[in-house]
Amino acid sequence: MTPGNRPKDAETPWWERFARRLEALPAPDGQALAAARARQDTLTKPPGALGRLEDMACWLAAWQGRETPSLDHVSALVFAGNHGVTAQGVSSYPASVTAQMVENFERGGAAICQLCDAYGAELSVIPLDLDSPTADMTLEPAMSSEACEEGLARGAAAVPDQTDLLLLGEMGIGNTTAAAALACALLGGEAKDWTGPGAGLDEPGVVRKAEIVARALALHLDACTHPFEALRRLGGRELAALTGAILEARARRVPVLLDGYVCCAAALVLEKAAAGALDHCLASHLSAEPAHGRLLSALGKQPIVDLGMRLGEGTGAAVALGILRGALAAHNGMATFAEAGVDNRE
Repeated sequence: MTPGNRPKDAETPWWERFARRLEALPAPDGQALAAARARQDTLTKPPGALGRLEDMACWLAAWQGRETPSLDHVSALVFAGNHGVTAQGVSSYPASVTAQMVENFERGGAAICQLCDAYGAELSVIPLDLDSPTADMTLEPAMSSEACEEGLARGAAAVPDQTDLLLLGEMGIGNTTAAAALACALLGGEAKDWTGPGAGLDEPGVVRKAEIVARALALHLDACTHPFEALRRLGGRELAALTGAILEARARRVPVLLDGYVCCAAALVLEKAAAGALDHCLASHLSAEPAHGRLLSALGKQPIVDLGMRLGEGTGAAVALGILRGALAAHNGMATFAEAGVDNRE
């Protein structure tokens, strides 16, 4: 049988080239990690006295490949997409708010704009075909294979050539519905276990939202034979872009700060496709979306901060950047015992 005459089920799946990239993920720089840990042991403090700040500094060293890492070039990417499932009434805001918020980002009026200015990150906002929402996932797959591939590729292409750290966030009315469906498809349980208020639904609204997620899962779950296929059927353009950006960052050994529930659901696609795919990522915060903690546990990630935030936009990642800057200031700037003339332990 010639390739052109193969039956459709024998064709190469659309996601194969992305899965192949996951087979050759670069590891952190072990030499830089060992040097950073050794430096921590010489600084003027008891070993481990700065707790997770020490771990964060060493994590940055390992992925940047240098004993004393830097945060001179920090990039924040916010991907925006619209969702056809909003027609089912899953959000307290209309879909038009996505484009309006993108305009607000571009004017500098959003929380993420102010936090990036405060903590020193270069913000880029990437709207993804906002005039063409994804399909209603309760009726058909959210995206065609071509649209999902394009979303992954646009996310990868958005990662800057020179960056010491990447912050990732999103904007999209209805995207916590997509995130809930995706998390449930990949981790199991019932729709209600993964569905929360999002941008502010009341309790009856959350119940209706969970029912809609359950309908989408009933339609697609049997066909979600690979995590990338679950992303195509239940996700959205901004989730696909986040997944592509995270994968591209790993290929370049760029460390990443993940934002909240939606961002972590997009990241879950990679972790389910290849265990350890998110070793270059830290969870910036625990959001107030009820299922976020369960999702972080599944990813094996401990959040840096817990401030009750639930805005999205990458705001949690921007706040966590401030903690990382503190960790690096101590790691790079503290005197060693020898430099300070202070006696070390016997």
